[in-house]
Amino acid sequence: MFSLDQLSVFVAVAEELHFGRAAERLNMTQPPLSRQIQKLERSIGVRLLERDNRRVALTEAGRAFLTEARRMLALVETAGELARRVDQGAEGTLRLGFTAVSAIGTLGSFLRRMSEQLPGVDVILHEGVTPAQVEGLLRGELDLGLGRPPFDSVALGSRVVFRETLCAVVPSSHRLATLGRPLAPADFSNEQVISYSPTQARYFHELTVRFLANAHPRIEQRVQQILTVVLLVAAGRGVALVPASARTLGVQGVVYCDLVDGGSESVADAEVPGLPVELHAIWSRESASPVLHRVLELLDDF
Repeated sequence: MFSLDQLSVFVAVAEELHFGRAAERLNMTQPPLSRQIQKLERSIGVRLLERDNRRVALTEAGRAFLTEARRMLALVETAGELARRVDQGAEGTLRLGFTAVSAIGTLGSFLRRMSEQLPGVDVILHEGVTPAQVEGLLRGELDLGLGRPPFDSVALGSRVVFRETLCAVVPSSHRLATLGRPLAPADFSNEQVISYSPTQARYFHELTVRFLANAHPRIEQRVQQILTVVLLVAAGRGVALVPASARTLGVQGVVYCDLVDGGSESVADAEVPGLPVELHAIWSRESASPVLHRVLELLDDF
């Protein structure tokens, strides 16, 4: 088997067609250069160069081998550069989980920033509710998720990437749509409320329960997805609480209403009046992915 050094020597001689100039080009003396050529020819079993005291010329086999030798040397150089870029997190793949509503206000801008600052990273998208994302992160099937708390802070790292307000969505013809003011918990007394699964949509379940703690709504349906909630409201099946970004879903037949401040002082946020809704980037603390660590640096300015 021949070596990369032998390939480099052969290419130099083939391009210079002169052993002395090739040796000078490679910063070596001529005798070891000649030995490298001889070893290469013995290794592959054919004569690559015709040489005498007056000239050096490529054989037919040598001309064919020169093309492949150049390709192999270029491949080795490219492979090394690729390995360095992967190690730096500039090349590779990011498997990104997201919820349907996170795609509205956050995913688009995040992907644009990825394209601008890390063009060598391929992003593979996986839509799913937060519990499914957490399972994917812990199993190593995802690198990063965009989901809602709470999380296991021992196993998972997290960072807030977006805050917005909670609002109400009601049918266009509903009485709450005509009040012309922010809605209070008492406004939902005896109303049929569409709520959320306490396991698959725990975050919005808890926000709804917290805001309506002193009201007496009738909760008859619990679902997982924000879009499903809004579609049920449009069908006249009740009213609901949703993040403000749901306004951009474009569902007809519904009205979005602000809520009064004071759903819970413990979650109040000075930057977001009312009841804030947080979206977090989440990742496994055990991940050693260079791409992930590069993306987390990018999120510092998100």
